[in-house]
Amino acid sequence: MTQPFPFSAIVGQEEMKRAMILTAIDPSIGGVLVFGDRGTGKSTAVRALAALLPPIAVIEGCPVNSAKAGEVPDWANLKTKATHEVPTPVVDLPLGATEDRVTGALDIEKALSQGEKAFQPGLLARANRGYLYIDEVNLLEDHIVDLLLDVAQSGENVVEREGLSIRHPARFVLVGSGNPEEGELRPQLLDRFGLSVEVASPKDIDTRIEVIKRRDAYENDNAAFMIRWQAEDAAIRDRILTARKAMKDLKAPDATLRDVAELCLKMGSDGLRGELTLLKAARAYAAWRDDTALTRAHVRDVAGIALRHRLRRDPLDEAGSGARVGRVVADVLG
Repeated sequence: MTQPFPFSAIVGQEEMKRAMILTAIDPSIGGVLVFGDRGTGKSTAVRALAALLPPIAVIEGCPVNSAKAGEVPDWANLKTKATHEVPTPVVDLPLGATEDRVTGALDIEKALSQGEKAFQPGLLARANRGYLYIDEVNLLEDHIVDLLLDVAQSGENVVEREGLSIRHPARFVLVGSGNPEEGELRPQLLDRFGLSVEVASPKDIDTRIEVIKRRDAYENDNAAFMIRWQAEDAAIRDRILTARKAMKDLKAPDATLRDVAELCLKMGSDGLRGELTLLKAARAYAAWRDDTALTRAHVRDVAGIALRHRLRRDPLDEAGSGARVGRVVADVLG
């Protein structure tokens, strides 16, 4: 099977790549929403990042990727405690997916052939400890949106129907992409994304040529192309792992907390999720840069991606998102 396109080989789209790296350092940031043109590397980036990350250790045969035997759900009926390594999961949630496919449901085959009431896990089980990717997330059906909101809040999938009473962990980095011209995203789901970015096709000829060259090499000389970018991907992976450890020691001084609170207040951000996300993103960014202290500069650099979608006015309106965020950040943080 062909390996995903190397993360380090993606041309441009620096803001998108930064946002995804930050969620890899600290998954509790809450995922990434990417809006923009088709064919700008949105799905390529999430698969590339997951492939770049180190594999995760899971109990063999566990349907929810449990790391320890004690975390395996009873309904899985596993007898082994042996672990093995698997790639970080990336699970696609298609627009037409039924609720049963997303959450899991009664295993009809076992019920009919063996008279056994068994649970067939869904996409949320497969995505645990990995990434759940939704293309055209703004077109997702309302009942699936409601379901995702519940799971994102609790980190747990609960299935209570058809005589089943099932629970299992469902903690994943949610990545959504779409074209704002095709419809708006419900505010409740919009708020669940930690970071948001807007992407566009490159406008200069040289950049577009470089994109074509790299994609052509990936498709027609794959082995050599993967070797060419192997070292760069390894360097990013090492920085992410180092940042995960360093982040725990980065304390937020009162002055930085005041900057965060004042910025969110001036933005008109509802609730306190904006402050918490901005703080986490700034801390992850400081750790990524290998800085030893969390400062105003880190807050300034990530404020746009953490707050752009939290404005009270239409978050997809160009003047109301990028331009307004930039003005407020300059006013508050200089």
